[in-house]
Amino acid sequence: MVDLTASTQSDLAELVDASVAKSGELIVADFQSAGRGRLDRSFEAPPKSALLFSFFLKPKRVRSDWSFISFLAAITMHEVISKDIKDKVSLKWPNDILIGDRKVAGLLAQQIGDGIIVGIGLNVAMNSDELPVPTAISLALAGSNNLDRNVLLSEFLNRFESIFTEWESGSEFLEKYHQISSTIGRQVRVEV
Repeated sequence: MVDLTASTQSDLAELVDASVAKSGELIVADFQSAGRGRLDRSFEAPPKSALLFSFFLKPKRVRSDWSFISFLAAITMHEVISKDIKDKVSLKWPNDILIGDRKVAGLLAQQIGDGIIVGIGLNVAMNSDELPVPTAISLALAGSNNLDRNVLLSEFLNRFESIFTEWESGSEFLEKYHQISSTIGRQVRVEV
């Protein structure tokens, strides 16, 4: 746990590049000054209002399967936060978690060396004035009673370990992803 960093993702990538990080390595921050999302978009949150973390894994499955790891993380976070949310929690391909039609979390997966780093930013305790964009929401605004970032993180890590172990053993989670996807069956536009 660090109080301040530019980006948990970048910090962990530096440790991987320096051959210091081991599989399972985790960095959690109270505040990121240069948090980033997909396509180098910025991710901003007031100090202690979001759960911001990145972790490194060395999967045993073939590299072509690794892209599904971000979906495993999304499925896990869906399970953790949907327990006490009244509105529908869903996954928007490729990397967003929604409450209703508003984004509560984003994921970023990055292949590096012989592993992959997954970074997650979850809006936990932000009020409406602190949201980065009007289409965002926080767990607090959605009425969640689970706003302790330490509890959310431990629940996520414990559940992810179980899901990841099943996946490494050959289990597939496509049906589970299909059930909670807000994208499947809808028209989409892809920007590159």
